[in-house]
Amino acid sequence: MQSYEQSLQQTRKFLLEHDDYLVVSHVQPDGDAVSSTLAVGWLLSCLGKKYTMLNEGPIPKRMEYLWHADEIVNLGEGDLPRKYSNVICVDCADFQRVGLTQRFFAQDALIANIDHHPTNNGYGFVTLIKPDAAATAEILFDLLKTFEVEWDIDIATAIYTGLLTDTGGFRYTNTSPKVMAAVSELLALGVNGPELAETLLEEMTLAQVKVLNRALNTLQLTPQGDVAWVYVTPQDMLECNAANEDLEGIVNYPRNIRGVEVGMLFKVIDETAVKVSLRSAGKVDVAALAQVFGGGGHTRAAGARVEGTLEQAIPRVLEEVRRLL
Repeated sequence: MQSYEQSLQQTRKFLLEHDDYLVVSHVQPDGDAVSSTLAVGWLLSCLGKKYTMLNEGPIPKRMEYLWHADEIVNLGEGDLPRKYSNVICVDCADFQRVGLTQRFFAQDALIANIDHHPTNNGYGFVTLIKPDAAATAEILFDLLKTFEVEWDIDIATAIYTGLLTDTGGFRYTNTSPKVMAAVSELLALGVNGPELAETLLEEMTLAQVKVLNRALNTLQLTPQGDVAWVYVTPQDMLECNAANEDLEGIVNYPRNIRGVEVGMLFKVIDETAVKVSLRSAGKVDVAALAQVFGGGGHTRAAGARVEGTLEQAIPRVLEEVRRLL
């Protein structure tokens, strides 16, 4: 098995030796996915390469300040005219996480897989995976260092955004000395840390407050008080005029209750499927829990799609949680 340094050099070679890339991240991209996509785009532009950035799902409005964020094509709003032979996947724990963007991968496409999820199955022609990295943005911080490119405020802000969001504002256990050393460098380049924290972590839309209120009204706990959950229905989303990004952080409310080991947010997709977001206080590996349902993620934060109605999904997930507890 090759070392991390060897993977960095292999990825560097892939980016230098090819051209005309398709850059994608996971469906319904979060802060790390968006910033990682743009960081790769920024690097490719510095190298004089052609590239297209694509996602299934819109980028969160609060991230529209990022460099060329408006150039990320939302698959829901239009197709691409052709397929690509060179693809870079960022922050995708497994190949299925790229969603419908794979329609634009050539059959013999060379894929670079850049990711930090422990559940990543190593798909692709080139793999750059570091499970102990706080974010894919941290891996890109290392990758960019292998190139002779001059860093500016745009790339520094993109990398900082990925680190800030995936560490929960530098509060989670993945906030390592390496992360803080990188943050120090980025702040020295002019990143406005307090402003980004306000925009990304503090500020809420009215729709977000409304849907949070709906979710908290559904709060339930197990008799033992160690598992708590809330749910949101399509009707809630419609009546609150809420988008997917407005659900960000809601799962932390049940998880933050004293004594709770696992917090969950169930989002009803339709009558046949439910998306569950999982958070752990540390005793339960929710990535392993998510994998039972074909999902993935990290030890303390993961997610999965559960087939069936909400009434069927909740007891199924609870049963697995109980088994792991």
